[in-house]
Amino acid sequence: MPDLLTLDTNVLIYVVDSRDAAKQRIAQEILAGVRSANVRLTTISLGEFFHVSTRKRFLSAANARRTMAAFSALAPVVPYDIRHLSQGAAEAEAGRFSFWDAVILASAEEAGCTICVSEDMGHGTRLGNIRVSNPFGPRGIAPDVRALLVP
Repeated sequence: MPDLLTLDTNVLIYVVDSRDAAKQRIAQEILAGVRSANVRLTTISLGEFFHVSTRKRFLSAANARRTMAAFSALAPVVPYDIRHLSQGAAEAEAGRFSFWDAVILASAEEAGCTICVSEDMGHGTRLGNIRVSNPFGPRGIAPDVRALLVP
């Protein structure tokens, strides 16, 4: 079965945040290269995108809503429920992940994702069958992520 990936909120934010041109370019390359067949977005990442992009004034509320809708049209969107919240709480209690990061990982893993593209969850860390890959390192997009992008 081919790898499926999910995108953490920070990847979506860098698409619209021009303060770091290198990270914005990488995030835009990832977003342009994903195919709906190999990516799942989470409701949490989309909701956090709206919240952060408006709070930090990268986008107006109207533009953030339109951008969030455009992101959600790229790929299936994965919801979360009480099981994911419980797993997130357990991971936070154990000190492995922040609560919301663990909920993202748990819901994406249940949807079959094996890679979470994220800057802040710790490259190489795992939650079950899903592994975190940081595309913003000195070498840019990790090979496992690049392999899933349309050339």
